[in-house]
Amino acid sequence: MSFSREVKEELVRLEGNARHCRIAELAAMLVYSRAVTMADGEGPVITFQSDFPQVTGKCVQLLQKIFSLDSEAEYDLPSENVFRYKGSSGAPVEKLLQTIKYTQGDVVVNPLVIKSTCCKRCFLRGVFLSIGSMSNPEKGYHLEFVCENLDQAGQLLDTLGDFSIAAKVVQRKRYQVVYIKESEEIVELLNVMGAHISLMNLENLRILKGVRNSVNRRVNCEAANITKTVNAATKQIEDIQYIKEHYGFDNLSENLREIAQIRLEYPEAALKELGTYLTPHVGKSGVNHRLRKLSELAEKLRNGGLR
Repeated sequence: MSFSREVKEELVRLEGNARHCRIAELAAMLVYSRAVTMADGEGPVITFQSDFPQVTGKCVQLLQKIFSLDSEAEYDLPSENVFRYKGSSGAPVEKLLQTIKYTQGDVVVNPLVIKSTCCKRCFLRGVFLSIGSMSNPEKGYHLEFVCENLDQAGQLLDTLGDFSIAAKVVQRKRYQVVYIKESEEIVELLNVMGAHISLMNLENLRILKGVRNSVNRRVNCEAANITKTVNAATKQIEDIQYIKEHYGFDNLSENLREIAQIRLEYPEAALKELGTYLTPHVGKSGVNHRLRKLSELAEKLRNGGLR
C-alpha cells in the first residue's frame, strides 16, 4: 500500500465534532474537485470522484451527517469510486450549496466557511483527500496538491501559511501544483490535518534514514581513509625499493635506514603502528617525517639529482 493511501485511509476516519467543521471539509472536497456541475433541465448536480472508494464514502458520510440524511437518501453510486447526488425532498442540491456558501462558478471555498482554526484544519483535510498525494518517504519527501487554477493554489498557500507551513507552486501542464518538499513541513501538515499515525510512521522512517545515512557516511569515510593509507604505503614501499636498488641502505642515516627496513617488513601497518617498532618508539608525525625524507630522496634519484 502506498504511503499516500495510508494517509488518506487515516484521514477518512477522522471527523470534525462541530457541524461547521464538517461543512468546511465537505466544501473543500466538492469545490477543489470541481464536483458541482449543471445538468440540462435539472439544475445543479454533485458528482464526486476519487481513486479511493473510502474517500468517496467520506463525501457521502459528510453529506448524510450535515443534513441528517439516512442511508436511503436519493443518491447514486454508479461505481465505488463515484458518488452522484441530484438532491432529495429534504435536502435539494441548492440547499447544500447554500450551506457551504457556494455560488455557481466559484473555484475556491468561501472564506466565511473557514474562518476558525478548526475549520481550516478540516479544510486542509478535505483538500488533501480530494486532490492531494504524497510520495513514498523512503524514496524522497514530496507532498502535493494538484489545483485547477491559481486562485485555488493561492487559497491553499494562505491557509497553509496560517499554520506556518511553507509551500511552493509550480505549473504542470494546465494545473497549478502546490507542493512541499521539506520533511519538517510535511510532518507539520500531517499533524494539522490530524494524521497522527502517519506522522509517527514518517518520523520513524526519517530516523531510520538518518541512521542509515550516518552509517553510510562513516563507512565511506573509513573506506576512503583505508584507500588513502594503502596508496600512501604502496608509494612509500616503491620509493624505498628504488633507494635500495639505486642508492643503497648503507648510504642512509641510521634513522632513515631503520624506518625503511621497518616499512618493508610491515607493508600494511599504519604510521602509528610503525612507530612502535622503532627503538626508541617514535610518534606518528616523526614516522611521517622520516618517510617523507625517503620519498624526497627517491625523487632526487629518479631525477638524477644524486650520483
